[in-house]
Amino acid sequence: MIRSLRLRLMLGAATLAVIFMLLMLPALQGAFSLALRGAIEQRLASDVTTMISAARVEDGRLLMPSLLPGEQFNLPGSRLLGYVYNRQGQLVWRSLATEDQHIQYHPHYDGQGSQFARVREASGEEYFVYDVEVKLLGGRNAAFSIVALQPLRGYQQTIDGLRQKLYLGFGAALLVLLGLLWMGLTWGLRALRGISHELDQVEAGARDSLSEEHPSELLRLTDSLNRLLRSEREQRIRYRDSLDDLAHSLKTPLAVLQGVSENIAKRPEDVEQARVLQSQIERMSQQIGYQLQRASLRKSGLVRHYVPLRPVVQSLCNTLDKVYRDKQVTVTLDLPEHCQVAMEEGALLEMLGNLLENAYRLCLGEVKVSFLASPLGDELCVEDDGPGVPQHQRARVLERGERLDRQNPGQGIGLAVVKDIIESYSARLTLDDSPLGGAAFRIHFPAY
Repeated sequence: MIRSLRLRLMLGAATLAVIFMLLMLPALQGAFSLALRGAIEQRLASDVTTMISAARVEDGRLLMPSLLPGEQFNLPGSRLLGYVYNRQGQLVWRSLATEDQHIQYHPHYDGQGSQFARVREASGEEYFVYDVEVKLLGGRNAAFSIVALQPLRGYQQTIDGLRQKLYLGFGAALLVLLGLLWMGLTWGLRALRGISHELDQVEAGARDSLSEEHPSELLRLTDSLNRLLRSEREQRIRYRDSLDDLAHSLKTPLAVLQGVSENIAKRPEDVEQARVLQSQIERMSQQIGYQLQRASLRKSGLVRHYVPLRPVVQSLCNTLDKVYRDKQVTVTLDLPEHCQVAMEEGALLEMLGNLLENAYRLCLGEVKVSFLASPLGDELCVEDDGPGVPQHQRARVLERGERLDRQNPGQGIGLAVVKDIIESYSARLTLDDSPLGGAAFRIHFPAY
C-alpha cells in the first residue's frame, strides 16, 4: 500500500496522462493520415490534369507528346506513373517512368468521372491510383481512362516517421508534464507540511495550538485539532484537580484511623489487633498512592515532552546516596552529554526513582545507568550487582503486589507503577541478567 499522498496523486495523474496520450496518438495519426491522403489525391489529380492537357485526338487515335510537362512522368524509376486506357480497358499509352514497371491495373470505365483508390498488385506492392474518365479531348469525342499512380512506400514511410516522432514527442512531453506535476504537487502539499510542522511544535510544547494561516480547505481540520487540544488540556487540568481533591480527602480519614490504631496499640491486650489495623492502613495508603500515580503519570495525548536525562539521574542518585549511605554504593553513569527522554518530567522521576531505589536496595555495592540512542528507538538501562531475578520469576516480578524481597517493607507496587508508566508511553520494559551479576531493567522507547 502506498502511504505517500503525493506519490498517490502523482501516480493517478501520470496514469490519466498516459491514457490521454494513448488515446491521442491514434487520433493524431489518423488525422495526419487523412490529411496526407488528401494531399496525395490532390497532387495526383493535378498530374492527371497535366496528362489531359497534353493529350489530343486525331482520326480517333490518341496522340501524346514524347515528353510530358511534368518531369516526374519522364524520369525512369520515378514514383509518378502515367497510363492511358481506352474504353475496352486496353493500354494505349504509358509514360517513360513506367518502362521498368509491370502493373496489372484494370480501369473501370463506368461513367463516374474520377476515382481515387488504393490497389494492391499480385507482387504485394500497393499504389495510390487516381483514375479520370475522359469523353472529350480538344473538343473531339473520346473515351479514355487517364490514370496516375504513386507507390504507397513513400506514404507509409512518412506515416512511420510521424509515428516515431509522435512517440518521442509524447514521451518527452510526458516527462515534462510529470516534472511539472511533481513541482505542482510539491507546492500544493506545502500546506500539509506546514500543518505537520506546527503539530511537531505542539508535541514539543513550543506552541499551544495550530495557526489559521492555512488554505481554506484545511481550516476545518485545524479548527478540529485546536478544539481537541483545548479539550485535552482542560480535561487533564480537571483530572489532576480531582486527583488532588481525592488525595486530600483521603488523608484525613487515614490519619484518623492511624491515630485510633496507635491508641489501641497502647493497650497490651489489643497489640495484635493494632498491628493488623496499622498494616491494613499502610496497605490502603500505598494502594491509593499507586492508583493516583498510575492515573496522573500517563502520557498526555498530543503533546510530547523531552526531558534531559542526566540531571534527573544525578538528582535521584544524590538523594539515594544519603538514604543508603551505609552501603557506599558506586554509581556508573554511561549517559551521552545531551541525551533526552520523550517523557513528562514527573513520569520520568517516578519511573527512575522506583528503578534506582530498587537497584540501591538490592545491590551489593554497584549500580549502572546507561542510555543508548538508535534510529530504531532509544534504550535506557538500570543495572545492579545484586542477586538478580531468576528466569522463571521475571514475569511475576512486574505484576502488581508481587515481591521477591520479603526482608524489606512494602506492597510490591513500585515496579507495577514503572510498568504502567512505560506502557503509557508505548515503550517496553524487559528484565535481563546484567554483566555486573544482578538484574538489568531495560526500557525500549519507540522511534519517533
